[in-house]
Amino acid sequence: MKQFGGQVLFLDRSDINTDEIIPAKYLTENTKQALQPYLLEDLKLEGFNPKTDVLGKKVIITRENFGCGSSREHAPWALEVNGIYCVIAVNFARIFRQNMYNCGLLALDMSKKDIDDMFRTFADKDTECKIEQKEDGTWKVKLIAGSLSKSYPFKLEGFEKALVENEGWIGYADKKY
Repeated sequence: MKQFGGQVLFLDRSDINTDEIIPAKYLTENTKQALQPYLLEDLKLEGFNPKTDVLGKKVIITRENFGCGSSREHAPWALEVNGIYCVIAVNFARIFRQNMYNCGLLALDMSKKDIDDMFRTFADKDTECKIEQKEDGTWKVKLIAGSLSKSYPFKLEGFEKALVENEGWIGYADKKY
């Protein structure tokens, strides 16, 4: 199973669309790996530089409606080839969210209150994220910055959990069919 968690990239904006995640001009690339250098290339966000800010990040924390716009698998693929296996937001565009799980990636819906707290508490710090399953089967996002640490519960169950455990739709289908 993929390793979820790592250094966090905070993107303090709602409605980041699939064209900003991976520009349409790169959709003719023949491999997922060819998308790697272009992740978030067209994202306009004050103080954000995709050439330097994405490197080494493993988790994105953002606001509402992440992945809106055109429906395309290339957006989660571009995240995946950059080692970003988890995006945490208030909510996601429906098709984008499903494409994330189809690739075996986490698209974690968290309450606006929790997302606001994450930004208020951690966005200006070098923050690490850990995704943990507790013994009782519940899940949590744990954010750590120096001696500061906070946890936020979330649910992962059913078909989405099965997709993540099997590294996506193809792994799931191979196992089940």
